[in-house]
Amino acid sequence: MRKLLIAGAVALAACSTSKEATGIENESNIDHSLKYAETITAKDLGKHLFVYASDEFEGRDTGEPGQKKAVQYLKDFYIKSGIKSPISEGDYLQEIPSRFFTKNVFGRKALKDSENVLAFIEGTEKPEEIIVISAHLDHIGTKNGKIYNGADDDGSGTVAVLEIAEAFKKASDAGKGPKRSILFLHVTGEEKGLLGSKYYTENPIFPLANTVTNLNIDMIGRVDDRHKGNPNYVYLIGSDKLSSELHSISEAINIKYTQIDLDYKYNDENDPNRFYYRSDHYNFAKHNIPIIFYFNGTHADYHKSTDTPDKINYEMLETRTRLVFHTAWEVANRTDRIKVDKTP
Repeated sequence: MRKLLIAGAVALAACSTSKEATGIENESNIDHSLKYAETITAKDLGKHLFVYASDEFEGRDTGEPGQKKAVQYLKDFYIKSGIKSPISEGDYLQEIPSRFFTKNVFGRKALKDSENVLAFIEGTEKPEEIIVISAHLDHIGTKNGKIYNGADDDGSGTVAVLEIAEAFKKASDAGKGPKRSILFLHVTGEEKGLLGSKYYTENPIFPLANTVTNLNIDMIGRVDDRHKGNPNYVYLIGSDKLSSELHSISEAINIKYTQIDLDYKYNDENDPNRFYYRSDHYNFAKHNIPIIFYFNGTHADYHKSTDTPDKINYEMLETRTRLVFHTAWEVANRTDRIKVDKTP
Protein backbone atom coordinates (compact mmCIF):
# COMPACT_ATOMS: atom_id res chain seq x y z
CA MET A 1 0.00 0.00 0.00
CA ARG A 2 2.79 2.38 0.93
CA LYS A 3 4.59 1.63 -2.34
CA LEU A 4 1.43 2.48 -4.25
CA LEU A 5 1.11 5.83 -2.45
CA ILE A 6 4.72 6.73 -3.18
CA ALA A 7 4.31 5.78 -6.84
CA GLY A 8 1.15 7.86 -7.02
CA ALA A 9 2.90 10.86 -5.48
CA VAL A 10 5.78 10.57 -7.93
CA ALA A 11 3.35 10.35 -10.84
CA LEU A 12 1.40 13.38 -9.57
CA ALA A 13 4.60 15.39 -9.17
CA ALA A 14 5.71 14.45 -12.65
CA CYS A 15 2.35 15.45 -14.03
CA SER A 16 2.52 18.79 -12.22
CA THR A 17 6.05 19.43 -13.46
CA SER A 18 4.96 18.52 -16.96
CA LYS A 19 2.06 20.98 -16.80
CA GLU A 20 4.36 23.74 -15.55
CA ALA A 21 6.81 23.01 -18.31
CA THR A 22 4.00 22.96 -20.85
CA GLY A 23 2.73 26.27 -19.52
CA ILE A 24 6.14 27.83 -19.92
CA GLU A 25 6.48 26.34 -23.36
CA ASN A 26 3.06 27.58 -24.42
CA GLU A 27 3.85 31.07 -23.15
CA SER A 28 7.11 31.10 -25.08
CA ASN A 29 5.25 30.05 -28.21
CA ILE A 30 2.70 32.85 -28.03
CA ASP A 31 3.04 35.43 -30.78
CA HIS A 32 2.57 38.55 -28.70
CA SER A 33 2.52 40.84 -31.70
CA LEU A 34 -0.48 38.90 -32.99
CA LYS A 35 -2.11 38.68 -29.56
CA TYR A 36 -2.08 42.41 -28.92
CA ALA A 37 -2.81 43.41 -32.51
CA GLU A 38 -6.10 41.57 -32.13
CA THR A 39 -7.16 44.12 -29.51
CA ILE A 40 -7.31 46.67 -32.35
CA THR A 41 -10.84 46.32 -33.70
CA ALA A 42 -13.05 48.00 -36.26
CA LYS A 43 -15.65 48.52 -33.53
CA ASP A 44 -13.31 50.47 -31.25
CA LEU A 45 -11.89 52.49 -34.13
CA GLY A 46 -15.43 53.42 -35.13
CA LYS A 47 -16.41 54.42 -31.59
CA HIS A 48 -13.55 56.88 -31.50
CA LEU A 49 -14.02 58.20 -35.01
CA PHE A 50 -17.74 58.92 -34.75
CA VAL A 51 -16.85 61.24 -31.87
CA TYR A 52 -13.59 62.64 -33.20
CA ALA A 53 -14.99 63.47 -36.65
CA SER A 54 -18.35 64.72 -35.38
CA ASP A 55 -19.76 68.21 -35.84
CA GLU A 56 -18.91 68.92 -32.19
CA PHE A 57 -15.26 69.25 -33.18
CA GLU A 58 -16.04 71.83 -35.87
CA GLY A 59 -13.50 70.52 -38.36
CA ARG A 60 -10.55 70.82 -35.93
CA ASP A 61 -9.06 73.92 -37.55
CA THR A 62 -5.64 74.80 -36.10
CA GLY A 63 -5.91 76.92 -32.95
CA GLU A 64 -9.70 77.11 -33.07
CA PRO A 65 -12.16 75.85 -30.40
CA GLY A 66 -12.92 72.62 -32.26
CA GLN A 67 -9.25 71.73 -32.42
CA LYS A 68 -8.98 72.41 -28.68
CA LYS A 69 -11.82 69.93 -28.11
CA ALA A 70 -9.95 67.38 -30.20
CA VAL A 71 -6.81 67.89 -28.13
CA GLN A 72 -8.79 67.41 -24.93
CA TYR A 73 -10.31 64.18 -26.31
CA LEU A 74 -6.84 62.79 -27.00
CA LYS A 75 -5.47 63.86 -23.65
CA ASP A 76 -8.45 62.34 -21.79
CA PHE A 77 -7.94 59.07 -23.66
CA TYR A 78 -4.31 58.78 -22.61
CA ILE A 79 -5.07 59.67 -19.00
CA LYS A 80 -7.89 57.12 -18.85
CA SER A 81 -5.70 54.47 -20.47
CA GLY A 82 -2.87 55.07 -18.02
CA ILE A 83 -0.44 55.95 -20.79
CA LYS A 84 2.02 58.52 -19.50
CA SER A 85 3.19 61.84 -20.87
CA PRO A 86 6.84 62.22 -21.90
CA ILE A 87 6.79 65.88 -20.83
CA SER A 88 5.66 65.82 -17.20
CA GLU A 89 2.94 64.10 -15.22
CA GLY A 90 -0.46 65.05 -16.61
CA ASP A 91 0.98 67.40 -19.24
CA TYR A 92 0.49 65.87 -22.68
CA LEU A 93 0.67 69.09 -24.67
CA GLN A 94 3.61 70.53 -26.55
CA GLU A 95 2.44 74.10 -26.87
CA ILE A 96 3.17 75.97 -30.09
CA PRO A 97 2.93 79.77 -29.96
CA SER A 98 1.19 81.71 -32.71
CA ARG A 99 4.45 83.48 -33.56
CA PHE A 100 5.86 80.17 -34.80
CA PHE A 101 2.97 79.84 -37.25
CA THR A 102 3.29 83.47 -38.30
CA LYS A 103 6.97 82.92 -39.05
CA ASN A 104 6.23 79.85 -41.18
CA VAL A 105 2.98 80.78 -42.94
CA PHE A 106 3.19 83.49 -45.56
CA GLY A 107 0.27 85.42 -46.98
CA ARG A 108 -2.35 83.58 -44.93
CA LYS A 109 -4.59 84.35 -42.02
CA ALA A 110 -2.65 84.46 -38.76
CA LEU A 111 -3.02 81.29 -36.70
CA LYS A 112 -3.68 81.13 -32.98
CA ASP A 113 -1.66 79.22 -30.40
CA SER A 114 -1.97 75.49 -30.85
CA GLU A 115 -0.47 72.28 -29.51
CA ASN A 116 0.80 68.82 -30.33
CA VAL A 117 -0.34 65.93 -28.14
CA LEU A 118 2.27 63.42 -26.95
CA ALA A 119 2.06 60.16 -25.02
CA PHE A 120 4.78 57.66 -24.22
CA ILE A 121 5.53 54.06 -23.33
CA GLU A 122 9.08 53.58 -22.09
CA GLY A 123 11.14 50.73 -23.48
CA THR A 124 12.24 47.91 -21.19
CA GLU A 125 15.76 47.41 -22.56
CA LYS A 126 16.67 50.33 -24.81
CA PRO A 127 14.49 53.18 -23.53
CA GLU A 128 16.70 55.84 -25.08
CA GLU A 129 15.82 54.62 -28.60
CA ILE A 130 12.47 56.00 -29.79
CA ILE A 131 9.93 54.84 -32.36
CA VAL A 132 7.56 57.69 -33.26
CA ILE A 133 4.04 56.81 -34.42
CA SER A 134 2.31 59.92 -35.72
CA ALA A 135 -0.86 61.34 -37.24
CA HIS A 136 -2.14 64.88 -37.59
CA LEU A 137 -4.96 65.89 -35.30
CA ASP A 138 -6.18 68.92 -37.28
CA HIS A 139 -8.35 69.44 -40.35
CA ILE A 140 -9.59 72.51 -42.24
CA GLY A 141 -12.46 73.66 -40.02
CA THR A 142 -15.60 75.24 -41.48
CA LYS A 143 -16.28 76.99 -44.76
CA ASN A 144 -19.44 78.74 -45.91
CA GLY A 145 -21.36 77.33 -42.97
CA LYS A 146 -20.29 73.72 -43.66
CA ILE A 147 -18.24 71.65 -41.25
CA TYR A 148 -15.34 69.74 -42.76
CA ASN A 149 -15.22 66.75 -40.41
CA GLY A 150 -12.07 65.14 -41.86
CA ALA A 151 -13.04 61.59 -40.95
CA ASP A 152 -10.46 60.08 -43.27
CA ASP A 153 -8.14 63.11 -43.26
CA ASP A 154 -6.90 62.51 -40.67
CA GLY A 155 -9.43 61.24 -38.18
CA SER A 156 -8.62 57.73 -39.41
CA GLY A 157 -4.92 58.12 -38.62
CA THR A 158 -5.64 59.73 -35.28
CA VAL A 159 -7.87 56.93 -34.00
CA ALA A 160 -5.40 54.38 -35.37
CA VAL A 161 -2.69 55.88 -33.17
CA LEU A 162 -5.00 55.68 -30.15
CA GLU A 163 -5.71 52.00 -30.74
CA ILE A 164 -2.04 51.20 -31.34
CA ALA A 165 -1.14 52.99 -28.12
CA GLU A 166 -3.75 51.02 -26.21
CA ALA A 167 -2.45 47.73 -27.64
CA PHE A 168 1.13 48.53 -26.59
CA LYS A 169 -0.12 49.54 -23.13
CA LYS A 170 -1.92 46.21 -22.69
CA ALA A 171 1.26 44.41 -23.67
CA SER A 172 3.28 46.53 -21.27
CA ASP A 173 0.86 45.90 -18.39
CA ALA A 174 1.25 42.17 -19.02
CA GLY A 175 5.03 42.39 -18.82
CA LYS A 176 5.48 42.25 -22.59
CA GLY A 177 6.30 45.90 -23.18
CA PRO A 178 8.49 46.97 -26.10
CA LYS A 179 12.27 46.93 -25.74
CA ARG A 180 12.50 50.38 -27.30
CA SER A 181 10.32 53.33 -26.33
CA ILE A 182 7.25 54.38 -28.30
CA LEU A 183 6.22 58.01 -28.71
CA PHE A 184 2.63 58.56 -29.83
CA LEU A 185 2.65 61.94 -31.55
CA HIS A 186 -0.47 63.81 -32.65
CA VAL A 187 0.61 66.92 -34.54
CA THR A 188 -1.31 70.08 -35.26
CA GLY A 189 -1.11 72.38 -38.26
CA GLU A 190 -0.52 69.73 -40.92
CA GLU A 191 -3.11 71.29 -43.19
CA LYS A 192 -1.30 74.63 -42.86
CA GLY A 193 2.01 73.25 -44.10
CA LEU A 194 3.22 70.39 -41.85
CA LEU A 195 3.76 72.92 -39.07
CA GLY A 196 3.17 70.80 -35.95
CA SER A 197 5.68 68.17 -37.04
CA LYS A 198 8.10 70.92 -38.08
CA TYR A 199 7.83 72.37 -34.58
CA TYR A 200 8.41 68.98 -32.96
CA THR A 201 11.50 68.19 -35.05
CA GLU A 202 12.92 71.63 -34.29
CA ASN A 203 12.03 71.29 -30.59
CA PRO A 204 12.13 67.52 -29.99
CA ILE A 205 11.23 66.04 -26.63
CA PHE A 206 13.82 63.34 -27.32
CA PRO A 207 17.00 63.88 -29.37
CA LEU A 208 16.38 63.21 -33.05
CA ALA A 209 19.57 61.17 -33.07
CA ASN A 210 17.75 58.70 -30.81
CA THR A 211 14.70 58.45 -33.07
CA VAL A 212 14.81 55.08 -34.82
CA THR A 213 11.92 55.60 -37.22
CA ASN A 214 8.71 57.53 -37.80
CA LEU A 215 5.63 55.58 -38.85
CA ASN A 216 3.20 58.23 -40.07
CA ILE A 217 -0.50 57.54 -40.66
CA ASP A 218 -2.42 60.01 -42.80
CA MET A 219 -5.69 58.76 -44.34
CA ILE A 220 -6.16 54.99 -44.01
CA GLY A 221 -9.95 54.68 -43.78
CA ARG A 222 -11.16 54.79 -47.38
CA VAL A 223 -10.77 53.03 -50.73
CA ASP A 224 -9.75 55.05 -53.79
CA ASP A 225 -11.00 54.55 -57.36
CA ARG A 226 -7.87 52.65 -58.33
CA HIS A 227 -8.74 49.87 -55.84
CA LYS A 228 -12.52 49.69 -55.97
CA GLY A 229 -12.30 46.10 -57.19
CA ASN A 230 -9.78 45.14 -54.49
CA PRO A 231 -9.99 47.22 -51.30
CA ASN A 232 -7.40 45.06 -49.53
CA TYR A 233 -4.50 47.47 -50.03
CA VAL A 234 -2.58 50.42 -48.64
CA TYR A 235 -0.14 52.80 -50.29
CA LEU A 236 3.32 52.79 -48.71
CA ILE A 237 5.51 55.80 -49.32
CA GLY A 238 9.10 56.33 -48.26
CA SER A 239 9.85 52.93 -46.72
CA ASP A 240 12.91 52.45 -48.92
CA LYS A 241 14.14 56.03 -49.13
CA LEU A 242 16.60 55.94 -46.23
CA SER A 243 16.72 52.36 -44.92
CA SER A 244 16.57 49.23 -47.05
CA GLU A 245 16.27 47.32 -43.77
CA LEU A 246 13.06 49.13 -42.78
CA HIS A 247 11.59 48.39 -46.20
CA SER A 248 12.44 44.68 -45.89
CA ILE A 249 10.95 44.52 -42.40
CA SER A 250 7.75 46.17 -43.62
CA GLU A 251 7.40 43.69 -46.48
CA ALA A 252 8.06 40.67 -44.27
CA ILE A 253 5.65 41.81 -41.56
CA ASN A 254 2.87 42.24 -44.10
CA ILE A 255 3.43 38.74 -45.49
CA LYS A 256 3.41 37.26 -42.01
CA TYR A 257 0.40 39.07 -40.54
CA THR A 258 -1.84 41.13 -42.81
CA GLN A 259 -1.35 39.98 -46.42
CA ILE A 260 -2.60 43.15 -48.03
CA ASP A 261 -1.46 44.66 -51.31
CA LEU A 262 1.35 47.12 -50.60
CA ASP A 263 1.01 49.61 -53.42
CA TYR A 264 4.12 51.70 -54.16
CA LYS A 265 2.61 53.81 -56.93
CA TYR A 266 3.14 57.07 -55.04
CA ASN A 267 6.61 56.09 -53.88
CA ASP A 268 7.92 56.81 -57.37
CA GLU A 269 10.21 59.85 -57.36
CA ASN A 270 8.62 60.95 -60.63
CA ASP A 271 5.04 60.77 -59.39
CA PRO A 272 3.53 64.24 -59.92
CA ASN A 273 1.52 64.12 -56.66
CA ARG A 274 4.74 64.22 -54.61
CA PHE A 275 2.98 62.76 -51.57
CA TYR A 276 6.34 61.93 -49.98
CA TYR A 277 6.75 65.66 -49.34
CA ARG A 278 3.16 66.30 -48.26
CA SER A 279 2.68 64.78 -44.82
CA ASP A 280 4.34 64.97 -41.44
CA HIS A 281 6.84 62.15 -41.92
CA TYR A 282 8.79 64.43 -44.24
CA ASN A 283 9.96 66.60 -41.36
CA PHE A 284 11.56 63.47 -39.87
CA ALA A 285 12.98 62.30 -43.19
CA LYS A 286 14.67 65.68 -43.61
CA HIS A 287 16.66 64.78 -40.50
CA ASN A 288 17.74 61.43 -41.95
CA ILE A 289 15.23 59.44 -39.89
CA PRO A 290 13.75 56.44 -41.77
CA ILE A 291 10.00 56.73 -42.29
CA ILE A 292 6.97 54.92 -43.62
CA PHE A 293 3.91 56.87 -44.73
CA TYR A 294 0.64 54.86 -44.72
CA PHE A 295 -2.01 56.25 -47.06
CA ASN A 296 -5.20 55.12 -48.83
CA GLY A 297 -5.03 57.67 -51.65
CA THR A 298 -7.41 60.51 -52.37
CA HIS A 299 -11.11 60.10 -53.15
CA ALA A 300 -14.16 62.15 -54.10
CA ASP A 301 -14.63 63.41 -50.52
CA TYR A 302 -11.02 64.52 -50.01
CA HIS A 303 -10.99 67.99 -48.40
CA LYS A 304 -14.77 68.26 -48.71
CA SER A 305 -17.52 68.50 -46.12
CA THR A 306 -18.60 65.02 -47.20
CA ASP A 307 -15.55 63.33 -45.60
CA THR A 308 -17.66 61.86 -42.80
CA PRO A 309 -17.25 58.80 -40.52
CA ASP A 310 -20.15 56.86 -42.06
CA LYS A 311 -18.10 56.47 -45.27
CA ILE A 312 -15.10 54.82 -43.63
CA ASN A 313 -14.28 51.20 -44.47
CA TYR A 314 -13.74 50.05 -40.89
CA GLU A 315 -12.60 46.56 -41.81
CA MET A 316 -9.74 48.01 -43.84
CA LEU A 317 -9.04 50.63 -41.18
CA GLU A 318 -8.59 47.77 -38.71
CA THR A 319 -6.28 45.81 -41.02
CA ARG A 320 -4.13 48.80 -41.92
CA THR A 321 -3.86 49.85 -38.27
CA ARG A 322 -2.74 46.35 -37.34
CA LEU A 323 -0.08 46.49 -40.06
CA VAL A 324 1.37 49.65 -38.48
CA PHE A 325 1.24 48.03 -35.04
CA HIS A 326 3.03 44.87 -36.21
CA THR A 327 5.71 46.93 -37.94
CA ALA A 328 6.24 49.08 -34.85
CA TRP A 329 6.36 45.96 -32.67
CA GLU A 330 9.09 44.41 -34.82
CA VAL A 331 11.20 47.57 -35.01
CA ALA A 332 10.81 48.14 -31.27
CA ASN A 333 11.75 44.61 -30.26
CA ARG A 334 14.45 43.53 -32.70
CA THR A 335 17.98 43.10 -31.37
CA ASP A 336 19.67 45.77 -33.45
CA ARG A 337 18.48 49.24 -34.35
CA ILE A 338 17.59 49.58 -38.02
CA LYS A 339 20.31 51.22 -40.06
CA VAL A 340 20.26 54.20 -42.40
CA ASP A 341 22.07 52.97 -45.50
CA LYS A 342 20.80 55.27 -48.22
CA THR A 343 21.55 58.84 -49.18
CA PRO A 344 18.53 61.16 -48.74
